[in-house]
Amino acid sequence: MTGQDIRLLSAYLHISPDEFVAGFCAFSGGRPILAQGPDGYCIFWDKVCTIHPVKPRMCKAWPYIDSVLIDTDNWRIMAGSCPGMAADAADDRIRAETAAEIKKRRSS
Repeated sequence: MTGQDIRLLSAYLHISPDEFVAGFCAFSGGRPILAQGPDGYCIFWDKVCTIHPVKPRMCKAWPYIDSVLIDTDNWRIMAGSCPGMAADAADDRIRAETAAEIKKRRSS
């Protein structure tokens, strides 16, 4: 998550950025990411996104993220928990659509 994501989320939750990171983040590669609850879902998921108005960049981009371009199995793993994703799509299609969405997002 970006510093801006953390500032927006902490303001939305009426806590300090440090409290937000300590209470709602895990770390991946030394960077904060939203933590998962015991069910494996985002801690802000409760049948709907409870932080939708200020959801972080990583959530806005999902499922079109760089890790899918590295390994299309990441798409299939995510598709296992999202009925809107085509788990049986061909690798070439997954890469092409993901690359197009990433390019569109970065140019806007």
